[in-house]
Amino acid sequence: MGYFDRLKTKWNIASNKQLFIIFVVFGLTGSSSVKIARPFLEYIGFYPAIFEDFILGGILYWIIRILVIFPLYQVLLILFGTIFFQFPFFWEFEKKILRRMGFKRFFPES
Repeated sequence: MGYFDRLKTKWNIASNKQLFIIFVVFGLTGSSSVKIARPFLEYIGFYPAIFEDFILGGILYWIIRILVIFPLYQVLLILFGTIFFQFPFFWEFEKKILRRMGFKRFFPES
């Protein structure tokens, strides 16, 4: 059994076409969240130059940027999943991530 067959079984996916679409959604979501993070931070007033006066300011900026990218990624994952007609897969995927992060009471396993 190949790697893709194991993924299809693990994710309960019926076809290679659906697997391809899911990979496209993951790719678009990752690229978009990273691309959108900088303009978003600039919009709310966080520029890399602001952090130059702090010790390890560059690292602080990147920590803040990653903290912004993470929730943005989650929202875009659902959005792109919906656009590509894969909402049920990505909604279950999202609930699984949130349960692992400690939000089990909001997303009980059915």
